[in-house]
Amino acid sequence: MQVTRQRRVNEREQVHLFGRRVGRRATLVTAGIAVTLGVTGTAVASTYQFGTQQVGQVTAHGQVVSADQYIKPYGSRTVINDGKIMSSAVSPDGTRLAASIADGDASLVIMDLATGQVKQKVGTGAADNLRISSGAVGQEGPTYSPDGKQLWLGQADGYTRFTVNADGTLADPTAVPIAADGSRQALVGAAVFSADGSTVYCAVNGQNRVVAIDAATGTIERSWTVGTAPRGIALVGGKLYISNEGGRPAKAGDTTINSYGTDVPANPDTGASTTGTVSVIDPANPSAAVGTIAVGLHPTAVYAHKGAVFVTNTADNSVSVIDPRKDKVVQTIATQPWPEASVGYEPDAVTLTDDGRLLVTLGHANAVAVYRYTSPQQPARYVGLLPTDYFPSEITTVGRKVVVSNTRGVDALRPDSAGHNTHDTTSSLTQFTLPDDSVIRSQTAKVFQQNGWSGGSVTTARGGGHAKPVPVPERLGDPSTIKHVFLLVKENRTYDQVFGDLPQGNGDSSLTQFGENVTPNQHALAQQFGLYDNFYDIGTNSAEGHNWLMQSDNPEYTESSAGEYIRSYDTENDVLGHQKTGFIWTGAQAAGKSVKDFGEFQSLETKPAGATWQNLYCDSKNMDATGARTAYPIQTGSAIPSLNKVSVQGFPLFDLSVPDIYKEQVWKQDFEKNGPANLNMFWFSNDHTGGPANAAAEVADNDLAVGRMVDEISHSKYWKDSAIFVVEDDSQAGLDHVDGHRAPVQVISPYAKHGTVDDHYYSQITMVRTIEQILGIHPMNQLDSAATPMYGAFTPKADTTPFAAVPNRTSLTLGVSPQPSCGSDTPAAQSADAAPAPTSVAVAAAEKKLAAQWKTWASHQRLTGPNAVPDYANPTQMNRYTWYQTHNWTKPYPGDKKVYAPNDVPGAYLPSSESDG
Repeated sequence: MQVTRQRRVNEREQVHLFGRRVGRRATLVTAGIAVTLGVTGTAVASTYQFGTQQVGQVTAHGQVVSADQYIKPYGSRTVINDGKIMSSAVSPDGTRLAASIADGDASLVIMDLATGQVKQKVGTGAADNLRISSGAVGQEGPTYSPDGKQLWLGQADGYTRFTVNADGTLADPTAVPIAADGSRQALVGAAVFSADGSTVYCAVNGQNRVVAIDAATGTIERSWTVGTAPRGIALVGGKLYISNEGGRPAKAGDTTINSYGTDVPANPDTGASTTGTVSVIDPANPSAAVGTIAVGLHPTAVYAHKGAVFVTNTADNSVSVIDPRKDKVVQTIATQPWPEASVGYEPDAVTLTDDGRLLVTLGHANAVAVYRYTSPQQPARYVGLLPTDYFPSEITTVGRKVVVSNTRGVDALRPDSAGHNTHDTTSSLTQFTLPDDSVIRSQTAKVFQQNGWSGGSVTTARGGGHAKPVPVPERLGDPSTIKHVFLLVKENRTYDQVFGDLPQGNGDSSLTQFGENVTPNQHALAQQFGLYDNFYDIGTNSAEGHNWLMQSDNPEYTESSAGEYIRSYDTENDVLGHQKTGFIWTGAQAAGKSVKDFGEFQSLETKPAGATWQNLYCDSKNMDATGARTAYPIQTGSAIPSLNKVSVQGFPLFDLSVPDIYKEQVWKQDFEKNGPANLNMFWFSNDHTGGPANAAAEVADNDLAVGRMVDEISHSKYWKDSAIFVVEDDSQAGLDHVDGHRAPVQVISPYAKHGTVDDHYYSQITMVRTIEQILGIHPMNQLDSAATPMYGAFTPKADTTPFAAVPNRTSLTLGVSPQPSCGSDTPAAQSADAAPAPTSVAVAAAEKKLAAQWKTWASHQRLTGPNAVPDYANPTQMNRYTWYQTHNWTKPYPGDKKVYAPNDVPGAYLPSSESDG
């Protein structure tokens, strides 16, 4: 049965109190709201309502963003084009807002709340109004002193203290360092002043302690050991309450996973943390032990008001209410507004109004949840939801006004004349006077609409086995004609970079870097199996992108770490980055499906000293010709127990010193000997560029590896019931004329609609949901639960015509020095009908000095070798380096007037995701 595109929402909302359980020590309050839907045919979820709309498009439901959502906030909106707001604070007099910023042209901005204007920019760039030495900002802060005369900004190695001028602007930046503890930097979390303003109490996140600092001198006066990764802090009745995102210290017998040098109690299968705590400190009593209160998972914000301490349990989707007279949790308020999914809303900030309404921001629901609150012991009553912009992360009240900071604002829509990039991230403030409860209830339906929360989004098979197999079943557990799913994850390209030269799609050929003569297999696959020109990656970078694919979410821990990324960047081996419901592979195993992993989400690799790019290239040719095993065995693995169990040894992870055609050969030998699993995951990463070969050669290597893999599968006995999804982890490394999140994707299967152009809105979330639906995997959170599978990409009638790999037309050894001992690669002739690809790395005399500067720059970017780090390089520089390589150092990057030297690139002073410099 076809899923209908029509969706009708009954405007009557039904507030539903799921239940109350009252005990002697605590009250558990769970509240949610169900929206009655009238739907023609099968119940549909979020993606179907977008039709052919594009990211950034403004519609009656709101503006489309790349995470399967609309945004249309309640109240007024002020968009900030300076990057992502990591955290914010309102000045004591209520006139100014200080916001810490990442991924933009400042580290801190001061805004006039009355006008919405940015009054001052503080950062490391020449254009900033006030210069500071480090661009890194922490997860929490900034913090004003009680008298409003000081502002403290948390950074990687302590704080920068500012004097606040009479007009609210800042002056006199002074470093307040906190020394490293061995290799562990401070990575400070929130701070709070003593009532008299003389002392600043700081959560030292990276060192699992809290310190008291003299506000005038910056001297550390005292230190207390607390739980793991202290983050939020509040001062109540003379006592400090500190949230520990990693929970209690590990005990003997605990299963643990490391996080920044600390062993954290973890689930032995998923590797997710299993405890969350609040530490209690009495600064006036030096002999008192630090107390501990157990709360939910990943406690983040701590807020105190009217005799209570509120703690947002971000991974548990709840708020713990602590009575400071007893130091006990006396109430837990659920923040699960939609009954179909228990997690993924990610409460991350809380405030209480004078009229007794508790407001909680739900980061990944783009909403504020409103509750009627009387006292710690009296159960809170759920009222409804108010819509915000993209990922609200801070909330406060100024008189009767509510002020919400939204980390991603209106998505990546900073003005750019040449095109869009994922790093063009905006942020925003939304302000409103809190309406009465009836208005809040009426707004709740809009939040449900914007998130695609409909009844029956996740339906399971009723049993009996009578359903007819179809490629993508309507109900989880019903049979699929597809038994083997292959998920190939690549790195960083936009749609226009690869497919902008295809006239049948919505492309811009002026932005195409790797057209048909570099990627002949991707072009041939698009011609045979369909072209998708309205598909979106969601993340800004790799730290986010792989999480979106493996967890269908970028957990709040990773989202809020974007200002420094020092504790962890890629969170594969960091317990704090794992959601409690697991990963796509654990879901597959729970559904009784087999899994094999070839590199994706792995974090451990060792290889022999002789395994150079050149030797591995020659080894791959020998393996292909003779069937011999590799002469350079590489060992890989994962810190996550469940992934380590299904990891196939010998397949490298992110490593630009390893050709992708070598990885393909390692997989091929396993495939021919052992066959595939039900879910097969891969990391083919060389289209990232930056390795030993020229950028075009690396993308050609990646293209050939993918083409050969599809060729192998499609000529095997498994082809008849297989589906291959080829996707980028993110699309950060280039420009796209529609949106920086628009990316190439390929759906390859006998059941894929062949030879079509599909311009329906799809995203990584909808692709993950498609895989889940095929294999009977229960969705992991509210995002993939709400998503509609890519039904339109499949047809019930199979076309089993195999795919024949196309020989590469760009030399795979272009730019490699020295050339491999087995000889240089000789490519096939280039097509005269397509834009020519580089055939030489020779640099004209006029550009040699410039090219040499870039070569020196690249040598410092940790692009290859044993210490390679994804996305270490400044993105504005890396994108130009790749462009110059593919255009012989003579053609300016789109939007630029000339070819720049590394340090002259606009934005070159900005910290990268990982390097902070």
